[in-house]
Amino acid sequence: MEITVAEALIRCLEKENVEVVFGYPGGAILPVYDALYHSSRIRHVLVRHEQGAVHAADGYARVTGRVGVCMATSGPGATNLVTGIANAYMDSIPLVVFTGQVPTSQIGTDAFQEVDIFGITMPVTKHNYLVKDPQRLPAIVKNAFHIASTGRPGPVLVDLPKDVTQSVISFKYPGTVKLRGYKPTYRGHPAKIGEIAELIRKSKRPVIYAGGGVVASDAAGELLQLAETISAPVTNTFMGLAGFPGDHPLFLGMLGLHGTRYANLAITECDLLIGLGARFDDRVTMNINAFAPQATVIHIDIDPAEIGKIVNVHVPLVGDVKTVLQSLLPQLEKTDRSAWLARIRELKEQHPLSYSREGGLKPQFIIEQLWSCTRGNALVATDVGQHQMWVAQYYRFKEPRTLVSSGGLGCMGFGLPAAIGASIGRPDAKVVLVTGDGSIQMTMQELGTMIEQGVPAKIIILNNHALGMVRQLQEFYCEGRYMSVNFRFHPDFEALAKAYGIPGHTLRTEEEVTSRLPGIIEAPGAAIVNCLVAAEENVSPMVLAGKGIHEAIDCS
Repeated sequence: MEITVAEALIRCLEKENVEVVFGYPGGAILPVYDALYHSSRIRHVLVRHEQGAVHAADGYARVTGRVGVCMATSGPGATNLVTGIANAYMDSIPLVVFTGQVPTSQIGTDAFQEVDIFGITMPVTKHNYLVKDPQRLPAIVKNAFHIASTGRPGPVLVDLPKDVTQSVISFKYPGTVKLRGYKPTYRGHPAKIGEIAELIRKSKRPVIYAGGGVVASDAAGELLQLAETISAPVTNTFMGLAGFPGDHPLFLGMLGLHGTRYANLAITECDLLIGLGARFDDRVTMNINAFAPQATVIHIDIDPAEIGKIVNVHVPLVGDVKTVLQSLLPQLEKTDRSAWLARIRELKEQHPLSYSREGGLKPQFIIEQLWSCTRGNALVATDVGQHQMWVAQYYRFKEPRTLVSSGGLGCMGFGLPAAIGASIGRPDAKVVLVTGDGSIQMTMQELGTMIEQGVPAKIIILNNHALGMVRQLQEFYCEGRYMSVNFRFHPDFEALAKAYGIPGHTLRTEEEVTSRLPGIIEAPGAAIVNCLVAAEENVSPMVLAGKGIHEAIDCS
């Protein structure tokens, strides 16, 4: 039976068990939308801006572990996806992105709404395709989903010229994938695993440094077993948060620029650093010459390009974190490191996270109260800025895939559409978005999507009438010369909520937070909570540029 390529695409998505597609229609992608009209198995979520579509697909992928799917038309539709694609690329999130394109005969002619999205996205995709041969469409889609979800996950773009989608083919979906040169390594080298086990046995002060790869490989159980077996404290990167229980005695919190003092000092004092699925990025290491100076460094990661890229690694091992730990754990025995754990307790007592309760409603207090309301049983999405770091510091995540946030790209505006995607992916979960008054204004049009789709997310705005993180940077690096960080006009967020038919609340004091927030969180449906917080509050501790992570300062 012959069908159009557009119809074949929808059948391919059904074969891949795609449940939902986030998108925004337009002329070049019209044949695909017409084919989607006839599908009873795929839900389409109409966003208000294409960037909302890719962020929502990203949020869906983060909480489900499945490939997120989005689509947009050619030209501005495609370019509006680029920020979200780059965000997914930086954070290793599996996406397949479909874009419409002008007919093949018009490519290169500057036709209406033509851009070379294939070329534009080449640096920020794991792979991408421009489909010129209609017969290849099924194989390309099969390959795209395989590439996006295997090895180190990432986004794959498929660009679809309009005449190609209108072509007729005999549909057959391939049962297997054959890609020359693409064979991710999952099983670590046995000799290296044995070497790592021996180093762990000899170590007196080990620290486990766990990144987003632990979450991506579903290795949280193995990580917990490793930490408890060898009595080693665990520190997470921001992307690794929720990969280890936040209330566990061995948890050190996040490390790096705004990490806990005790995590950074433990890294500085350790004699063995076990890196699992982490990139040793600049926000973690800061001054590389002062990072883990006494440690033998083990680096386990599925991407060979990351190993040795930033730090000198003594024992490199390419492999999937879960698979490697499953091979390593039987070679280890229960170890007593009471002296080292006593030192860790001492560091925690000497350098706790703290903030002053004077001078207005403090954002840290709100995050603590949010945790008290949920006890960690929620999907927490954030935007980017001070509020993101306060969530990282004060919200104790319990389960993997419960933090939805932009890590490597640091993308403001990510939070609201990502929270929508997360709620659609996990409809039985409580979803809370913590955002700032700057971030929410970047994509707040997606409130329309949220209401239209019946998403019951709670939106907590930490409102300091400023771009708080930029203001903090200007305080320390520009001698307090605050340029373009304070909003002279500010929307009435409670009135905005009313305009969208959402309950709106404004909280100004600790008493209002403690008395009203639990009821708001537990109430059915969506809500917007505008929290008027102290304008001058800083994220603390902080490591200044050029300093080692052991030199963090109190900047509250």
